[in-house]
Amino acid sequence: MKRPDLLDAIDAHFERPADQLGDQARADFEAFLELLEQGEVRAAYPTAQGWVVEPSVKRGILLGFRLGKNVEMGGADLQFSDKDTYPAQRLDVVGRSVRVVPGGSSVRRGAYMGERVTMMPPAFVNVGAYVGAGSMVDSHALVGSCAQIGERVHLSAGAQIGGVLEPIGQTPVIVEDDALIGGNTGLYEGVQVGERAVIGAGCVITASTPIFDLVREEVYRATAEEPLKIPAGAVVIPGSRPARGDFAREHGLHMAALLIIKYRDDRTDARSALEDLLR
Repeated sequence: MKRPDLLDAIDAHFERPADQLGDQARADFEAFLELLEQGEVRAAYPTAQGWVVEPSVKRGILLGFRLGKNVEMGGADLQFSDKDTYPAQRLDVVGRSVRVVPGGSSVRRGAYMGERVTMMPPAFVNVGAYVGAGSMVDSHALVGSCAQIGERVHLSAGAQIGGVLEPIGQTPVIVEDDALIGGNTGLYEGVQVGERAVIGAGCVITASTPIFDLVREEVYRATAEEPLKIPAGAVVIPGSRPARGDFAREHGLHMAALLIIKYRDDRTDARSALEDLLR
């Protein structure tokens, strides 16, 4: 992805104190939001060598909070307040064939929504997030700030995709193409889910969560240099492992564990294909 020259201006504005930010900073910020909403810039983007973080995008989002002032928004029946730099986004729902079903869903300015995305109420997509074409954001699902969601991804009801603005260089949560994220699942702290992976209902995955691969007999962990990565096609479910120590053995105590029990096959594809009927 080519880096727009506008990001250099954003970086320069970010370094200035709030009382030195004038009309040009506001104009550049508005242009920056447009690039985010068009998918022309992203908080992170894929390359042949892996995902690359674009720190200037997070600087631009933080700049928007400094530029904005708290204002009352909404109508007579729906009152809320926020920075005037971040109102709810007016999507080109017809041009992109996006469905935002009535019932309390919202997309903040600065988020990208691809063609044929469906949002079931209530759901929320935050600033800097990227939701690829053909994806589903189901009821009570959250796509946090700067999270990157691929194409044809299903975020099931209650799925929480964590956001991250600081530290600026940290990789956001990434879910690659054709992944299925189960209900009441939480993905946080820069976790990366490979393409076609299935995360079973109720899994909570953070940077400190080990993933036990029963198929390949490996354990996946985050390191100081690399985020936790769920392999492509992996099927992850909640499990348990014995807790250590005499007290734990005496009381039969176990700890939660996440297990890869298989890799996605034709039968897994057939079940997840049922979700296409909702789109």
